[in-house]
Amino acid sequence: MSAHARHLYVHLPFCAHRCGYCDFVTAIGRRGEHGTYVDALLAELRLESHLLAPELDTIFLGGGTPTFTEPAQLERLLAALPPAAEVTVEANPETMTAELARLLRRTGVTRVSLGAQSFQPALLNVLERRAGPDVVRRAFYRVRDAKFDNISLDLLYGIPGQSPADLQRDLSEALALGPEHLSCYELEAKPGTRFTHAHGAELSRQAESMETYFEHVVERLTAAGYRWYETANFCLQGERAGGRDLRARHNLGYWLGRDYLGIGLGAVSTIESERRRNTPRLAEYVAALGRATTPSRDVEALPDEVRSRERLMLGLRLDDPLLLETVASAIDEEALARLERLGLLRRTGVNGSQALALTTRGRHLGGSVTAELMA
Repeated sequence: MSAHARHLYVHLPFCAHRCGYCDFVTAIGRRGEHGTYVDALLAELRLESHLLAPELDTIFLGGGTPTFTEPAQLERLLAALPPAAEVTVEANPETMTAELARLLRRTGVTRVSLGAQSFQPALLNVLERRAGPDVVRRAFYRVRDAKFDNISLDLLYGIPGQSPADLQRDLSEALALGPEHLSCYELEAKPGTRFTHAHGAELSRQAESMETYFEHVVERLTAAGYRWYETANFCLQGERAGGRDLRARHNLGYWLGRDYLGIGLGAVSTIESERRRNTPRLAEYVAALGRATTPSRDVEALPDEVRSRERLMLGLRLDDPLLLETVASAIDEEALARLERLGLLRRTGVNGSQALALTTRGRHLGGSVTAELMA
């Protein structure tokens, strides 16, 4: 297979601690294995380089906690990656030293995404997060001091015990820092996690408040001058953005249905007509690449109708209209007419072509509108 993906995802699984709500592919500690893992990543990149375009738009280092990776190994990895217009690294606040911030800056990282989650100590304890509010602020300032002008903060809402006032305080704390980008996610505790076992009843009770919490987030951040460009994502715009488009370009690639290559433990790739997922077993992954062979993978065929449905589901999360011709086969025409009458969806024109966009009310209802629209 030969392709020209312009987006690269790199998975760094290592963490100091696994939070109770996390269901990502992680490995706790293992500092002595960070070097061999980076060797494996670079070996996989060499094997798969034919799938990448000569010039990349984005690279995203996710995890795990990428910044928990031993600094010399992280620097070696970043120095070996191809250049890209946007290079994002996820970071936990407690890992962010001034030295690490400078390392990221000098190795070509253009954007840092800090996992704050909350600024309320009691809620951070519920989430099993190790960084208190002061640590989050200090990490943000260290990244800013390293001359980064594109910082994102992650917040969660729907945390057990969280009140509307707690959420407003978290939004105030985040806005006081002035990040270029904010991601605000509803806490989703996956089945089988420690968190669901410990807090399942409270999460069920809190589910009724989620729509109200979501409305608070949108109202507060848009009033502060942030563009609500995707269901859970907001960025500065206009003069405050300095004329820049501060949307997360890597995630835009996902939402627009573009091909991307994922390397690393458990990493997912979507290339042309298939999606593949690397093994989540660390020893197996490292051993295979130590032999210069591709790791074992699950491969799923992606027929045109599946990709069309995915483009519809993801594309309607954005505030930009979605070209109708790219998703027509996935749409129930009767449902489309009904949703238009209800004021949840509108047709518009883009460069002479028909396009679809959810109305503000439709965006608040989100996935339920899209599900009804599906053929």
